[in-house]
Amino acid sequence: MATPPKGVQEAAQRALRWIEDGKAGKNFTDTGRTRAKQLADGDDVSEEVLTKMRAYFRRHEADKDADGFTSGGDGFPSPGRVAWDAWGGDPGQRWAESELDD
Repeated sequence: MATPPKGVQEAAQRALRWIEDGKAGKNFTDTGRTRAKQLADGDDVSEEVLTKMRAYFRRHEADKDADGFTSGGDGFPSPGRVAWDAWGGDPGQRWAESELDD
């Protein structure tokens, strides 16, 4: 078990605010909501969850190039950005990779 670092918690908290504001989009999943709550609350996560996080970030790396992903850009935050932060954002990506360093 591992405790999400502060930056991961902050990204997930931001995502929860965006979800409440209706910015997650119609295809946002319950899994994303659950993950955001878990990380925002600082709940310990298992190696299995870290593995899922790493897989999510690897699958969605290209989303960072889409409109609305970057603060200040048109359409910010895009549903993709909301989802990215729900999984811990850039800090979550770094954390999952470091925890699972092969």
